[in-house]
Amino acid sequence: MQQWNKLSKDTIKTIVFNALAENVNFYDENILGIPGSHLDNKVFYQDAPFLKDAPFLTALIHNPNHIGCHTLGASESFFRGTHQIERELIGLCAEQILKAEPDSCDGYVAAGGTEANLQAIWIYRNYFRNRDGVRNESICILCSRDSHYSMSKAANVFDLDIATVQVDDDTRAIDEAHLQEVIAAQKAKGKSHFIVVANMMTTMFGSVDNTDIYAAALEASNCQFMIHVDAAFGGFIYPFTNPGNTLNFQNKYITSVTLDAHKMVQAPYGTGIFLIRKGFMQHANTKEASYVEGEDFTLIGSRSGANAIAVWMILMTYGRYGWEEKTTTLLNRAAWLAAELDKAGIAYYRDPHSNIITIRSEHLNRGIASKYGLVPDNHQDANWYKVVVMDHVTIDRLIPLLADLKAYQQEACLAE
Repeated sequence: MQQWNKLSKDTIKTIVFNALAENVNFYDENILGIPGSHLDNKVFYQDAPFLKDAPFLTALIHNPNHIGCHTLGASESFFRGTHQIERELIGLCAEQILKAEPDSCDGYVAAGGTEANLQAIWIYRNYFRNRDGVRNESICILCSRDSHYSMSKAANVFDLDIATVQVDDDTRAIDEAHLQEVIAAQKAKGKSHFIVVANMMTTMFGSVDNTDIYAAALEASNCQFMIHVDAAFGGFIYPFTNPGNTLNFQNKYITSVTLDAHKMVQAPYGTGIFLIRKGFMQHANTKEASYVEGEDFTLIGSRSGANAIAVWMILMTYGRYGWEEKTTTLLNRAAWLAAELDKAGIAYYRDPHSNIITIRSEHLNRGIASKYGLVPDNHQDANWYKVVVMDHVTIDRLIPLLADLKAYQQEACLAE
């Protein structure tokens, strides 16, 4: 794959429109066998003048179907133009961001991080069953208690048990002693195969797991395991703010990664990205989709190609260096807030490479949380509230929050 270079708006527009032109045209061609087409032209105006300068909106109206996994070979030839853009996006994310070897990964743009996480667990469940002939009763999902709720959802959907590992309340690091206890307890229940989900920035804390801890404990226990990285939040920031990290495809233990472009990339909702080393996607093949050219390997089936185009457009607008500048700016703002909280004696958690700062609940009340839209870890009984530093969260917007936190501190001290 060529380097991730910034493209001009005109170049991006030309590439997208050329790709759409390679797709089937339902107006000019006598296409009779596809149960879908462009959006209804009685509602969505096909020839609006502004569309000539709006490639994403045009893609929405053209409505290309990206069913299947386009990195595997054959795909629906009706939409070959925009399928190529999705292939380029998958290659960019795997190779330029997560350090995979060229053409070594499969993947697709999912409906979100939740689906991408379920896709990984689905594949590994089938992989263990196909390779080793084990039943679901022998397979366990293993993750930390800070992991996203999609792991519990996957356990329910795929009829698997799940075991969670405690983390240190201050550092959010995996409790190694508890991990060993959990593995031993699961082995006693007959579990021999583990689907590990490690976090590249958890939803609430932005904390990052050490996959070596999982691998060492499972190898010492003589267990079979596969490791998936949930980078739904961190995938588009952490590799840039901590380029020496090992949560990527250079790590032999990591087989798949979830990213989520509708978070840090600010793409439209429905832009989770699933990436996996070649040789594994086939374990999710639905051969019954025989009328689909190339068959289907995804949970979602039919999906909008416009979403892949949107993510590709955003990343190519920045290029690698532009994206590094953006993430550095966010990191600097987060570091500024952390330093100010330190000065005020306000307890919080923050990974030094993260743009999430999570404040202990004793330092604020619900009024402050509501005023600034701070998200609690639990709406019934909050122990933490998080601040996520995004483009719109400037230092000017953080200053009033700091003032209110300090005032609350002073009131609390006077009350004592």
